[in-house]
Amino acid sequence: MPTFRHGKNTIVLFDKYDLSTYFNSVSTSAMAEAVETTTFGSANKTYAVGMKDGTVSLEGLWAGDVSGVDEVLSTSVASSTKKIITVGSEGAAIGRRAQLVNTDETSYEISSAVADMVSISAEAQASGTVGGMNGGVLLAAQQSVTATVNNTSVDNSASSLNGGVGHLHVTANTRNGAATIKIQHSANNSTWADLIVFTATTSATTTSERIEVAAGTTVNRYLRAIVSAFAGSTGSATITVGFARR
Repeated sequence: MPTFRHGKNTIVLFDKYDLSTYFNSVSTSAMAEAVETTTFGSANKTYAVGMKDGTVSLEGLWAGDVSGVDEVLSTSVASSTKKIITVGSEGAAIGRRAQLVNTDETSYEISSAVADMVSISAEAQASGTVGGMNGGVLLAAQQSVTATVNNTSVDNSASSLNGGVGHLHVTANTRNGAATIKIQHSANNSTWADLIVFTATTSATTTSERIEVAAGTTVNRYLRAIVSAFAGSTGSATITVGFARR
């Protein structure tokens, strides 16, 4: 039997911000251009798959708090810096499916009605390798980290041969020392090697990062996220890590 999920547990991470509680609807769309290849003598049209594309659509409720949805989205429209979005429609848990999207925010709309709440909607255009949109899994999910930790591994059943992409979102951080967050892979769930090493997260800093693993790179069967914290530091950081194979 399929395992169905309720939409109430969906998470939406936008760069270094967890904006999940502002939205009540999100959709991700992946598509591929169909280029016609029909020639004389053909009785039926034929096509070849062309360039890939994708979009993210968001709807929710307006709020004007510091680092809230209006402050984040209103300053991101037409930004020259790509925005990293991770959507977890299955909820926040290791091994759950997620969409990892590299985007340009293309629109942001605020709607007010006399008998209703002020609402918002936004659109983001996927951009980059493989259309900028990649389906993957969560290796850490809104996880509060207070010390060095090796997360539970995720089993892909087999290795893959074409690289991938990793996302990191640090959405809260009160630690008074640096921490290094990595994605590791393993062929046997015992011996591990670094696959992605994110830029070290410095004291009390929130951040996000997207790193691509080159096409043609073998990604072993098992994946996990690990955190190496600066010895003697205190406080906590909230992290989400995702990886999508290609």
